[in-house]
Amino acid sequence: MTGFVTTPVEQVARQAQQAIERRIAEELGVREGQVKAAVDLLDGGATVPFVARYRKEVTGSLDDAQLRTLEERLRYLRELEERRTAVLESIEAQGKLDDALRAQVLAADSKARLEDIYLPFKPKRRTKAQIAREAGLEPLADTLLADPTQDPAALAAALIENGSLNESVADAAAALEGARAILVERFGEDADLVGSLRERMWTRGRLVATVREGKKQDGAKFADYFDFAEPYTKLPSHRILAMLRGEKEEVLSLELSPYEGESEGDLPGDNDYEQRIAARFGIADRGRPADKWLGDTVRWAWRTRILVRLGIDLRARLRAEAEDEAVRVFAANLRDLLLAAPAGTRATMGLDPGFRTGVKVAVVDATGKVVAYDTIYPHQPANKWDAALHTLAELAKKHGVDLVAIGNGTASRETDKLAEDLIKRHPELKLTKAMVSEAGASVYSASAFASQELPELDVSIRGAVSIARRLQDPLAELVKIDPKSIGVGQYQHDLSEVKLSRSLDAVVEDCVNAVGVDVNTASAPLLTRVSGITGTLADNIVAHRDANGPFRTRRQLKDVSRLGPKAFEQCAGFLRIPGGDDPLDASSVHPEAYPVVRRILAATGGELRELIGNGAALRALKPGDFADETFGVPTVTDILGELDKPGRDPRPAFRTAVFKEGVDKIGDLEVGMVLEGVVTNVAAFGAFVDVGVHQDGLVHVSALSRTFVKDPREVVKPGDIVKVRVLTVDVPRKRIGLTLRLDDEVGGGRADRGGDRGERGGERGERGGERGERQARPPRQERRGGQDRRDRGGQDRGGQGGQRDRGGSGGGVPANSAMADALRRAGLAGGGNAGNGGSGDRRSGRR
Repeated sequence: MTGFVTTPVEQVARQAQQAIERRIAEELGVREGQVKAAVDLLDGGATVPFVARYRKEVTGSLDDAQLRTLEERLRYLRELEERRTAVLESIEAQGKLDDALRAQVLAADSKARLEDIYLPFKPKRRTKAQIAREAGLEPLADTLLADPTQDPAALAAALIENGSLNESVADAAAALEGARAILVERFGEDADLVGSLRERMWTRGRLVATVREGKKQDGAKFADYFDFAEPYTKLPSHRILAMLRGEKEEVLSLELSPYEGESEGDLPGDNDYEQRIAARFGIADRGRPADKWLGDTVRWAWRTRILVRLGIDLRARLRAEAEDEAVRVFAANLRDLLLAAPAGTRATMGLDPGFRTGVKVAVVDATGKVVAYDTIYPHQPANKWDAALHTLAELAKKHGVDLVAIGNGTASRETDKLAEDLIKRHPELKLTKAMVSEAGASVYSASAFASQELPELDVSIRGAVSIARRLQDPLAELVKIDPKSIGVGQYQHDLSEVKLSRSLDAVVEDCVNAVGVDVNTASAPLLTRVSGITGTLADNIVAHRDANGPFRTRRQLKDVSRLGPKAFEQCAGFLRIPGGDDPLDASSVHPEAYPVVRRILAATGGELRELIGNGAALRALKPGDFADETFGVPTVTDILGELDKPGRDPRPAFRTAVFKEGVDKIGDLEVGMVLEGVVTNVAAFGAFVDVGVHQDGLVHVSALSRTFVKDPREVVKPGDIVKVRVLTVDVPRKRIGLTLRLDDEVGGGRADRGGDRGERGGERGERGGERGERQARPPRQERRGGQDRRDRGGQDRGGQGGQRDRGGSGGGVPANSAMADALRRAGLAGGGNAGNGGSGDRRSGRR
């Protein structure tokens, strides 16, 4: 009998892989076999959407969220193993790798721990300690550490006199300086000590920010941090990124303090960190001759070496954690935008607002094809309002327009009023208007793909086309833009490019494959996001479609150049062919599972077209009756569900809020009114809601639910239609306080008081987006203040760590353009002058 023979290197690699799989299984709370199966599939070229949808039996039904976490942890742990191997090889090459050290290296469970262990062996330039050792001073250092009863000066002088030291050591003072350098390096390279001090500093220290001299005026957008301190563990990501940007722009000075209070003097007795270093090496002040010298050595090691290193480490940790959270927020916002409800195949007019340059108009038919375009000038300085209305009415009538999509940028509020006037003057057109995010539209307009797709149109008109198509199908249109350009993240330009791109690409991939793609209408950028399809394959699919006409079956995909068996396996289930030869090709049932459907048909004795959508007949079937070794109960259950509702779209149904008649402006609002509105944006401190009065209202986080809300996204998301009650109305300052708790008593309760305080604070919004957002916020659900007297802008005033500090980008405008828009529409930033033609525009009743 023959078997596989593995080399020692292969055995070690396999053991390392098993350890990785075991650790991921523990972290995810699943079986090790599930992780191994998923890893094997991913290593074999499968994508996360494919594994999550079509390999449930193999992975034990791991979902896409678990698989994404697995994928990320697998990447990190494999990088850790590669580094571990390099460290072992380096130490072994130095002849210093014993069994104990090997065990220590193999036990390191993080990159930071591994680097702590490796530090003493890391090749470095000649240090003072190395020079001292070469001069023969290590015995002096060891003796003083082991026997503090020795007099340091006398012992050093004796060593010089008896010729034990190198001639380069001039005197006893030089000898003691060299001995100290040796001990300082030893203390600073003790992996266990440094690791414990790092964690202690992380849990007890704080970040302190102060304004640099002469920078108060130029750096006003960072005013919240001119005198600021907050514990590391309580700093929200947006504050960390804001302060790091302030430091980068040379406005702020940052200090990573290891102390809870103002200084080490707040602690009783000696420095706590120095005490721990001393205890580690058995150093104590008992009045012995060497005690003071050793104590000074400890102090020197802490202040000149260990503290400096820990400051660098914690700065990196703060940035990494802030980046991770910022990327998570960006990804969540992007997911909401991509999975927004599509209006579907309805003729749509896109309006790209502008003042002097006019409003660009584009009409697309039900398939998204451009059928007309124009430019109108209803606003200042031309003020051709009636002419603009006539043009829009004629275009709508001629092309059967059903929907009007309005971009939410400059002049959108005024253009929204134009669309409203159009609807009132021409009720026979039965138009519905909706505000659409135009983030990234300019990027698309000037892109190579837009030039290829719309070569005959001016760049400015392409933006209006994109706005119209975004209403019809947000996902299909937004995939044409680099997700980083969509502008729904905070401080995105300060984030790791690799980390951000990887996360956003995963979100786009998950969204596209969750919805599915019509292979006969999809653009190349959309096809590129389908599981298993590369950019080249996407172009080849489009070229084949153009040359041979629409695909009639999924099998025909195999005729596409370079689309081999593996690519077909990965993509076929996500590509749909509505109206094709086989009804199953319009569903998410994978072609490899068609035999299961045939068995179901044989058992029911009916035709496929009769079975599809027949819920009663399908519910009567037992999945276990049709399962086999290849297709288990989970897959058969999915197949039955898909037959019931083939090609179902996971996105919500498109609808617009029904605004209350007679309530057209903020002055029409009355406290106590119950209104329907649409959520336009969500922040950590609450949600903005459009109720049809050209001014968004704010539902503070405390008014979202009767129970504590940690994350407003758990309750609402952009695009949701909600019923709200009016708590407060301030017409002069254009501020509206709302609640989702419809039984709240008007004029009482925390939410109402919150509205008042928010308005008072909002007066200071002129100081910039950051401060406007913070000041405008109603009271917190919980106070986190009292950390120390310098924490003027700390977590207490920051509410729940919301998006207050997005404004470091310049001009006092929050870095997240969508959030800046929301704040201005609610009158909480830029002085609340939304009507002056800025981005302070209302988003109409979308979905």
